[in-house]
Amino acid sequence: MNLEGLEMIVVLVIIVGFVKALEHLGLLEGNYEDKIEDELEMTTVCHRPEGLEQLEAQTNFTKRELQVLYRGFKNECPSGVVNEETFKQIYAQFFPHGDASMYAHYLFNAFDTAQNGSVKFEDFVMALSILLRGTVHEKLRWTFNLYDINKDGYINKEEMMDIVKAIYDMMGKYTYPVLKEDAPRQHVEMFFQKMDKNKDGVVTLDEFIESCQEDDNIMRSLQLFENVM
Repeated sequence: MNLEGLEMIVVLVIIVGFVKALEHLGLLEGNYEDKIEDELEMTTVCHRPEGLEQLEAQTNFTKRELQVLYRGFKNECPSGVVNEETFKQIYAQFFPHGDASMYAHYLFNAFDTAQNGSVKFEDFVMALSILLRGTVHEKLRWTFNLYDINKDGYINKEEMMDIVKAIYDMMGKYTYPVLKEDAPRQHVEMFFQKMDKNKDGVVTLDEFIESCQEDDNIMRSLQLFENVM
């Protein structure tokens, strides 16, 4: 598999996995117009989300869409929050032939913007808004944040190696029937040859965005799920 193929898989896994997780949690349901009530019922949960008006202003969703999203979330997560173990269970179901635990860990940390070990409804909605309806820059910034494991503003080779290994492990033997032992490192080296414009050993956000925008495959993959809702 070439570098472009790996990058497309990375982008698609982020979006597909996220959409699947939302479906599992009941946040994405078809024909939702009949399920809308006038106001959200929030008396049975421990965590109450921000007001609809505030979330509507902060996201690309309408008030009605937010109502339906919250109803599904509340039904599946009565406490109002999702923990990392739930993330791992969800991804284990969708990738049964591999080990998705590490990728789920990294993805959970990207959603857990407060770094408090839990993901609230607001966190889901903000991420969903970016991945499905955000601008190219917003989507790429979110993806960069996923790769930037230590949150220092740069992607180094160790971080990228961890992400690539996690994706390889998650996809399992059916995606990679013949996988050389050094394949992840080779992909990381190719990634840096393309992304590290000034060859200083790290990839900045600007370098990441510029390189992705130069790749037609990545740009097309970012548009695949714009009409999910």
